[in-house]
Amino acid sequence: MTAETPLVVPLSSCSAADLESVGGKGANLGELISAGFAVPDGFVVTTAAYDAAVAGTRLVELAAQGDHSAVRQLFETVELPAGLTDRIRSGYAELGEPAVAVRSSATTEDLPDASFAGQQDTYLNVQGADALLTAIRRCWASLWGERAVAYRAQHAADVQPRIAVVVQRLVVADVAGVMFTANPANGRREQTVITAAWGLGEAVVGGLVEPDEFVVERAPSAADGAPSTSGRGVETSVRRRIAAKKVRTVVTDQGSTQQPTPPELVHSPTLTDAQARELAALGDRVQNHFGRPQDIEWVLSDGAFQLVQARPITALPKPTGDVPTDWPIPREDCLYFRASIVEQLPDPLTPLFADLIRPAVPNGLQGLMRDLSPRTADLDVDFPTINGYAYYAYSKKTMNSLWGLTPYAIRKLTSKGFVITRWRDRALPAYRASVARWERDATQLPAATLLAAVRELLEAGCRYYTNVQMVIPMAATTELTWTGLYDSVLRGSAQASEFLIGFDSTPILAEKSLYRLAEWCRGVPGLAAALSGLHDVPEQAPASVDEAGWAQFRDRLAEHLDTYGHTLYNLDFANPVPADDPGLVLEALKHALSGRSTDPVARQARLVERRSLITQQLMDRLDPARRKLARGSLAAAQRWAPIREDALAAMGLAWPTMRRFLAELGGRLVRAGALERPDEVYWLTAAEADAAASALDDGSLTLADRTADVARRRTAWRGQALATPPQYLPEIAWMGLMEDMMPAHTGDQSGPVLKGTGGSGGRVTATARVLAGPEDFAAFQPGEILVAPITTPAYTPLFALAVGVVTDIGGVLSHGSIVAREYGIPAVLGTAAATKRIATGDVITIDGGTGTVRLDGAPEAAAPAGHAVPAWAWVTGAVAASVGVVALIAHRRAR
Repeated sequence: MTAETPLVVPLSSCSAADLESVGGKGANLGELISAGFAVPDGFVVTTAAYDAAVAGTRLVELAAQGDHSAVRQLFETVELPAGLTDRIRSGYAELGEPAVAVRSSATTEDLPDASFAGQQDTYLNVQGADALLTAIRRCWASLWGERAVAYRAQHAADVQPRIAVVVQRLVVADVAGVMFTANPANGRREQTVITAAWGLGEAVVGGLVEPDEFVVERAPSAADGAPSTSGRGVETSVRRRIAAKKVRTVVTDQGSTQQPTPPELVHSPTLTDAQARELAALGDRVQNHFGRPQDIEWVLSDGAFQLVQARPITALPKPTGDVPTDWPIPREDCLYFRASIVEQLPDPLTPLFADLIRPAVPNGLQGLMRDLSPRTADLDVDFPTINGYAYYAYSKKTMNSLWGLTPYAIRKLTSKGFVITRWRDRALPAYRASVARWERDATQLPAATLLAAVRELLEAGCRYYTNVQMVIPMAATTELTWTGLYDSVLRGSAQASEFLIGFDSTPILAEKSLYRLAEWCRGVPGLAAALSGLHDVPEQAPASVDEAGWAQFRDRLAEHLDTYGHTLYNLDFANPVPADDPGLVLEALKHALSGRSTDPVARQARLVERRSLITQQLMDRLDPARRKLARGSLAAAQRWAPIREDALAAMGLAWPTMRRFLAELGGRLVRAGALERPDEVYWLTAAEADAAASALDDGSLTLADRTADVARRRTAWRGQALATPPQYLPEIAWMGLMEDMMPAHTGDQSGPVLKGTGGSGGRVTATARVLAGPEDFAAFQPGEILVAPITTPAYTPLFALAVGVVTDIGGVLSHGSIVAREYGIPAVLGTAAATKRIATGDVITIDGGTGTVRLDGAPEAAAPAGHAVPAWAWVTGAVAASVGVVALIAHRRAR
């Protein structure tokens, strides 16, 4: 086009370069025509014509006032400039004055980052020049309709947009619909989704009819593992869902209207599979032309397809695989459980972690059981994944042998000092020593050594966890014994849990450390203000902070992270830890600097004062015999509660080193062309990683490209993550007896009330914030209810902001329960479905006394407060972990 834009131009002359004059729709249609696609011919009334029409009017004033009625009247009555009407009539005459479709084409419409679909008007079966001029005026006016103005405001779009109008020959369609060249529901690029209905397409795009749906899928080849954009070829499948299409859009003398679909067509398919494949192939060509997935409107008339619109698909989700519905077990002679260490693996595992931890967990259990009883035979235990989720697998023979463990093993486990000595004096120092051995410069190590170190460290972590599994049952037994004694014999006005809070543990010490850092930051000029706008900690000092002060801050933060930066969000080492991603720590620090957080020392002092008061009151009213019994039980529970948190917090000691080594290996694989990013190393299998490491050490500079494998596995993982894994398999009747032993509810959770375990008393109604993992932590706002798959010690800073906690996994003795009590907020744990049933922004009511979550936000009448104690807490995953089985037997015999 010339520097002076014409008022009317042929559609065939338009291109992407003409966006400002013909709008998004006109530009895209012109591109399609130039590329040889079948598009109904027509012309465009350009934005220059719109500008000429509104020049000198009160449009800007009326639009600013929000007077939509006056704006509409303005366009109906404004006198068009000399020559514009003639040019529109001339363009219409050149088409042969047929029935036409008149569509808006705004400059903000059909763009890569915003579609603005349906925000302006379309008119079908417009006949005659006078009717065409009226339709054009109405299209112009629709740019300022309430719907379009609100949409622009929501998307922060141009408040002074311009609009062109596309006029095309109307194709009286037999079938019409919409095609997405990538699946907008799951992001899968190898799937084309086609919706189709009888008649013109308005019934489909306007949502007036339930259309047929066809999904045309090209199976990824084994060679590349991912879909290409070069066309579907012959390797396609078609899935169809035929709807009851009760209405259709048809032409009339006055335009178009909706009519009942003839009965014989209501349930008939609109397209054959061959036609769906043909249309999908056409969509592939359009996608290839524009270079990205497309949202295409199409018509079928006399057996031929034509395209009437194409726009980029915006906000396409990441590719997501099918959600598993079948849970096949690898061995029929095994029982499968998700408990114990699996509580810290709520998501599907990444391939490398799954392969490396599979032998590590059984090896750790085997070593411990031999220490407990030399007569213990080799355990037939595995740690496989089913649909990506980790399960303990016990052969039925091994299960039977565990329940018959010798009195020697039971006496050893319950002997005075055995558990604490083994954990504190043997297991923890040995674990620290394993980590210390690998405090080396990763860049100087061979690739195979990096992997060997990760294997060794993961084995060390699993060996350590088997000792934590002894601490957990001891903490469970002492706390539940105290709770049972207090509630049944000693009951006063206080809750049993109030006697067990206010003690130091690693999560509490970490909070105090961070609070002290915040206090120090306040004394450095400009530092608090600078931190408020940061989401990471750059080496360069912010402009408002001197370099010396910034260097001191970085040193103090590093000291905090050296001590507490190994706390885990999730055991899978693909997840960051604060040591390498201190984002959550920084957010908690900013919250402390804001003055909205509670001084943890002062809070703890209040808890200690309360605990001392109620303890003294209790002892004063008891007779000597009951006083002695109470003191012994309470002392044991108070001793073991913080030990449990300390033991769990140390679990992640090896994780920063493992992640550092894998990042180094991933970087080398990127340089060798095997991966696009270093963090893709987690998506390799152990065999692939070993082979790649060996090749690197042998001097190979170029390796096979694994990015397609990574993409395919990530796609499958996203689908698996949407599933709710059964807590035990096989799901047969007698296995239901294990319900109370599981750390998550296994019953139906489809109603308005979710059931779980009450971990901390109290009730609150507030807005939910669903956290999938550490990437969401920065969004958490004070006063929200924290909803997460699990909470580990790394989540502790969020408890200072939250008014309640809900989890998928966990129980009365889980981290979330214990820390929630310290903060005095209600907690409902082990719902199994909270993160899938609750969305961020939902108003919910949680009741820690009854262990329930109301999803509609309305609290019911108050129920008596209580401390829900499910049977599973007595064994704390005992069936899934051999040591837990021993602890259960020991506890029952001790009673």
